[in-house]
Amino acid sequence: MSKLSVIKTSENPLQTMDVDVYDEYGEKLVKSIACERPLTVLLNWKEIVTLMTLGSRPDALVLGYLKNQSFISDPDALDSVIIDWETNSAAVVTRENIDHLEPALKKKTVTSGCGQGTMYGNVMKQLENYQVPQRPLKQSQIYAALEALTHHNDTYKKAGAVHGCAICFEDQVLSFVEDVGRHNAVDTLAGEMWLNNMSGEDKIFYTTGRLTSEMVIKVAQMGIPVLLSRSGVTQMGLDLAQQFGITTIARAKGLRFQVYSGADKIEFDVKGHLAD
Repeated sequence: MSKLSVIKTSENPLQTMDVDVYDEYGEKLVKSIACERPLTVLLNWKEIVTLMTLGSRPDALVLGYLKNQSFISDPDALDSVIIDWETNSAAVVTRENIDHLEPALKKKTVTSGCGQGTMYGNVMKQLENYQVPQRPLKQSQIYAALEALTHHNDTYKKAGAVHGCAICFEDQVLSFVEDVGRHNAVDTLAGEMWLNNMSGEDKIFYTTGRLTSEMVIKVAQMGIPVLLSRSGVTQMGLDLAQQFGITTIARAKGLRFQVYSGADKIEFDVKGHLAD
C-alpha cells in the first residue's frame, strides 16, 4: 500500500463533557454527556455526506464509510485524509477513478441507523450472490468474547447515549469503538480492517445495537461470519444474514444469548443451563 498521509489540524475533540443536572428531588448533580458533532465527508473535494459522530477515530470512520458505500476500493490509490475540526470536515484525496460517483449519489436509501444512516448506489446488487466464509463456533467462545467485552464501553459507562462495536478473535477484543450511531462505529472498524489488510474470516463482530439490514450488509462487506449483538434483530436483517450465511446471535448478555441463524455451526459445549 502507498503511504497514506493523515493530516489533523487539531487534536480530536472531547468525547464527553460534564454538565449540571437536577434529580427528581431538585438536587443538583454533575453528570457526563456524550459530545456529538457533525463531520462532513468530502471525496476529492466533492461533498458526500455529513455524519454525526463522537469523532474519536475520524480517519478510519470516513475511509470505512466510503469503502462500504463502494465509492473507493483501492487502498493503494489513497493519498491523504485531512481532518479539520475547525470546519468539522474530513477530506479524502485519492488517485482512484471516481467517475461512478455521480450516478451513485443519485440513488440514496435512508436506513434505520441511529440518526438515520444512508446507503448509496447499488450495494445490494454487488452482494447478490455473496457468501461469507463459514466457520464453526463454540458456545464457550461466545461466553469468552462477551466476558472480554465487559472491560470496554468506557464512554457508555460514563455518559450513555452511544453504541459500541468491536472486532473479536476468540476471547480477544482486537478493536473497540464507540460512537453516537452504530453505523459510524462499524464503518470505523471497517476502515481499520481495510487499511490493515485484516481478514474477517475468523473474526466475530459485536455491536450493542440492533441488527438491521444496514448492519448485516456492512458486516458481510467485512467478510465476518459471526454477528453478535446485545440487542435484537429485524426481519430484513435476519433475511440478509441467512442469505449471506452469517451466524446471527442476539440478546447476548452475560450467559444468555439467542441464535437466530447458523445454529448448526455452533457447538454447545457448556453443559447445563448456566444462565438460570
